[in-house]
Amino acid sequence: MTKPTDGYLRRYDSEGLGMSDLEQRTHAIGVDIGGTNIRAGVVSWDGEILDTVHAPTPRSAASLERALEGTIRELMQRHEISAVGLAIAGFLTRDRTTVRFAPHLPWRQAAVGSDLTRRLGVPVVLEHDANSAAWAEYRFGAAKGSENVVIIAIGTGIGAALLIDGEIFRGSYGIAPELGHIQVVPDGRTCPCGKRGCWERYCSGTSLIDTAIELLASQPSMSTPLAREVRMDPGSISGRRITAAAQDGDPLGEATVAEFARWLGVGLAMVSDIYDPDLIVIGGGVGSSAPMYLDEAREHYAAMVTGAGHRPLARIRRAQMGEEAAMIGAADVARAARSESTSG
Repeated sequence: MTKPTDGYLRRYDSEGLGMSDLEQRTHAIGVDIGGTNIRAGVVSWDGEILDTVHAPTPRSAASLERALEGTIRELMQRHEISAVGLAIAGFLTRDRTTVRFAPHLPWRQAAVGSDLTRRLGVPVVLEHDANSAAWAEYRFGAAKGSENVVIIAIGTGIGAALLIDGEIFRGSYGIAPELGHIQVVPDGRTCPCGKRGCWERYCSGTSLIDTAIELLASQPSMSTPLAREVRMDPGSISGRRITAAAQDGDPLGEATVAEFARWLGVGLAMVSDIYDPDLIVIGGGVGSSAPMYLDEAREHYAAMVTGAGHRPLARIRRAQMGEEAAMIGAADVARAARSESTSG
């Protein structure tokens, strides 16, 4: 029996399968809540952003909820809204009413969804930001038409989401999947999560810096523009600087990106061994540099997956929805959840 709170996970096609004509064409608000900024947008039934409001993210829980209420009300004054979705980087309860913990936000065991629903008078649905972005890709972007999909968002770390038979998989307690913290190197680099050797310590924007420093230490005679910068001030080097150096043909930059591609392939092979997806979508800030490393990562993936040469391989595509993916997905999640609750 399908739970009302999970009803939006039924597969809706681009024409709004399962929704009435009126419900298809209602607007919803999606809010991407980052550690620095709140980005809210009015999203149409077909994924178009019609209006946006930005605001800084307050540091206290009470101030954050007031800021969200004010931002949402501003949009509600200009548009007729059926539901609101909040995209949150943190652990949520499985019914998506409460934030258990959000590392960059002040909420701890906070009933944010029900509190804002009461204040605003419209349903407010919470969703993990990676799941929100994945849902946007599934409904409108790179994952449209696929059934079993892994979304990998590569930025400071690795965010991930799974769609299994067209439904978001969140695990028994609403926390899955933390793919970035699969251990790929026993006793490897220290991770902020408390473990060592996590995948994101070798395949992320910050990992590029560590890799460049390690490569230079193993080849002290290397003398390139990037190598000189790293020696002079390693703290000033960014992942963006390394990818730019690689694009310019700097040997240290190229070697660093090649290592990144290798570890991406290693991780994707492990994920495919577990989930056997038909599609893998790569997004996130480092995902924008995918043309530099994706072909090489595909080769590593194809060589390392169990049964290599004797099984179909997942297609690997770049994300299409850009920085607005979480906002669009959160709005669509909220609209579909409202549709399910009113029809059930």
